[in-house]
Amino acid sequence: MEYHNPVLLKESVQGLNIKPDGIYVDVTFGGGGHSKEILKHLGPNGKLFAFDQDKDALLNTIDDDRFTLINENFRYVKRFLRFYGVKQVDGILADFGVSSHQFDVAERGFSTRFEADLDMRMNQSNRLSAYHVINDYDEEQIKQVLFQYGELRQAPAMAKVIVETRREGDIKTSEQLKAALKKFLNHKKENKVLAQIYQAIRIEVNQEIEVLKEFLQQTPEILVKGGRLSMISYHSLEDRLVKRFIRNGLFEGEPVRDVFGNFEVPLKKVGGLIVPAAEEIAKNNRARSAKLRIAEKI
Repeated sequence: MEYHNPVLLKESVQGLNIKPDGIYVDVTFGGGGHSKEILKHLGPNGKLFAFDQDKDALLNTIDDDRFTLINENFRYVKRFLRFYGVKQVDGILADFGVSSHQFDVAERGFSTRFEADLDMRMNQSNRLSAYHVINDYDEEQIKQVLFQYGELRQAPAMAKVIVETRREGDIKTSEQLKAALKKFLNHKKENKVLAQIYQAIRIEVNQEIEVLKEFLQQTPEILVKGGRLSMISYHSLEDRLVKRFIRNGLFEGEPVRDVFGNFEVPLKKVGGLIVPAAEEIAKNNRARSAKLRIAEKI
């Protein structure tokens, strides 16, 4: 399978501070670029487990006795590591973006560039697809999806138009969806608005926010003391959750403080925000919105 270059490859792997005999996890295997780089730093007794729910990624598996690829969603990371007899690991790497392969295969329905059936499932055995979101959700549900996950101020009007359009017949393809929302696609901002619409539907289809939260909540228990988390986000919804969890172990609200105003946190940040250099963005446009944050188990 053709996969593009992994984003922030050196920086994200360096952030793990790899021990040659350690146990590491790449929870978003994709084309295997990050995993191959991790394996370069491991000795003969090191171990790497990788997760990917997309069956296409299985074709990229690495022939190495130190490597195990698990065809599951990383929301189940703790469960499946325990299946392999692993309770704690020395580091976890996560690249939360949609793989370039998924964007480039037209029939998967992820890209605004192609006409395709409304799909957007990362795991193609899942029942919920973009088709079901657009044709089965009620107007209020569609509005919430577009507003929360696409941050679209015109979400109420868009949802109303979608519901009105589907009364004439199901909206089955990306082109039909674009045609229905044509009046919202100002020529100058068409690509940006379409990207926000697609992002919102994709996040809903794949439960990306719920998955991210479930994953983050498991990491303090899975990591050994001093173990590292290296996480790459691509939009503000993800990055805010990652940043907040590293800061106080919560996604909302404030932590409980003692009488001195102090509170316990499971992680501490390592360094500051890392973004791709101009040279990487020039070579790989997908990297332009990437943000890397590194944390360590206290």
